[in-house]
Parts: sequence; structure tokens; C-alpha cells
Amino acid sequence: MSDPVALRSRAEALAAPLPPLLAGARHLAASVILGAHGRRRAGQGDEFWQYRPLVAGDESRAIDWRRSGRSDAHFVRQKEWQAAQSVSLWVDASAAMGFASDARLPPKRDRAVELALALAILLVRAGERVGLSGRTLPPRGGEVQLLRLAQALETARDRGEYGAPEARAMPSRSRAVFLSDFLGDIGPARDALTSAADRGVSGVLIQVLDPQEEAFPFDGRTIFESMGGGIRHETLKARDLRGRYLDRLAARKAELADLARATGWQYSTHHTDHPASTALLWAHAALERVV
Repeated sequence: MSDPVALRSRAEALAAPLPPLLAGARHLAASVILGAHGRRRAGQGDEFWQYRPLVAGDESRAIDWRRSGRSDAHFVRQKEWQAAQSVSLWVDASAAMGFASDARLPPKRDRAVELALALAILLVRAGERVGLSGRTLPPRGGEVQLLRLAQALETARDRGEYGAPEARAMPSRSRAVFLSDFLGDIGPARDALTSAADRGVSGVLIQVLDPQEEAFPFDGRTIFESMGGGIRHETLKARDLRGRYLDRLAARKAELADLARATGWQYSTHHTDHPASTALLWAHAALERVV
């Protein structure tokens, strides 16, 4: 048997970050006022949704005779469409996402995790199933799943400089949310979205950037070093790089927008000095549009 004191100590250390993380995400979710949940529609599923009158083209086996027997008309029993009731999240946990240009700003990864968990809270509250892309945490509903998500998102770490989206094991015809700075090689993102689209998975891309990455406010001698330490560049005239950098950033945004459009996804950029609630509202509305 393990030492109970040591076991409790490890458990408390593991659980320590979860209450603040969940509390912050719940506060963010509560700040967003949403209308009626709009994804309910007829289709393949197991849960009853509504009765509707029989119309031309309906098969006789679709008639619900018990309900029809209570009136002079025939009714069809419809089930709620559940194929797109699962949402898979991917939050970039690479070294690059640890960047924050100012101590008053959250690192990109912290903002991405907050947005992902707040969105999960809204979706679970609406009766949806939420999980992580890949095979580690399949979509489920309920408060326990939110705790699992918080733990997984808090502890996830990628040793690479830049993250690669994970599109495996996402349910067919479901939805997904990818959060990253998308500043690394765009190939993995293209492969993931193409693979997802082939299985009927649609979703949203949220590019999380620090305001310094958007403005490039550097001048004179500057040493640029990646968060993982694997990339380093020194220049005596940083201002001369600004135009080329901004052109490449604009090209990357356009490439992401084109990729999202081609695969039926939605794309937006969020800056860490802007309110998180704005990005949350956009993401929730975007998921409605891709159903």
C-alpha cells in the first residue's frame, strides 16, 4: 500500500490548479449571455425530439401509431439529431504558446486553455458532449467531464517549439475547436483539417496572438529567441525586419482563412490584450454556423 500521507500530498498537488482554472472559466462562461440553444434538429439519434404531421413521401413505418391514435391525423416521431452533438478540443501546448510580452498579460496558452474550458462549460450546460482530440479523452457530458478536461488541459505539455493539431479519433460528422498561434509549419494544420473534412468534421480555428506579435515594435539591436530555445536570431536593425514580418503574418492569416473556408471551418484571430468574452462569444456562434 502507498503511504497515505504521500498519496494525499500528491493528490492535493494534482488538484491544486483545478479550482482556479475552473473558477476562471466558469466566470468567463457566466459573463456570456446566450439565447436559446439552437442546434436541436431532426435526424439520426436516440433521443425523442418531437412529433410532426405525416407528409407526402414519408414511409408508413415512420408513423407513430400510438400518437396518431389520439387524433384524426397521422404523426411521425422524430428523434434529435445527435451526430454533431460532440465537440473535440485541441489546445496547443507547445513552447511557443508560453509567450507573454508583458507580465500583465496572460501567456497565449493560458488564454487558449481558459477559452477552451469556458466553451466546454457552455456546451456541457447545453447538453452537448465535449472531449479532447486524439484518444486520451473522448467526448462526454456532465460535470465530471469538465473536471477531466480541466486536469488534462492544465497538465498538457508539448516539448516541441510549435504544436501540431490532433485530428485522430474525432467522431464522424462532429465538430471541433483548435486553439493555437499557428505560427509554425502550417502543414500539420492543413493535414488535420483536410482529414477532419474527409470525415465530415467541421469546426473553428482560433489563432491566439500576443499584441507584440501583431505589432512587431522592435528597433535597433535585438536578439530573437524562441520559447523553447531552439531558434535564435540576432539583428542590428530590427526595424528593417518589420515590413517583411508583417507581410508574412498577413500571409499566414490569409492562408488559415483560405484553409478554413475550403474545409468548411470558421477562422478568427484573438489577441491576449482583448477581452476573452469576445472570443468566447464568437466561438460559440461559429459552432452554430458550422453545424
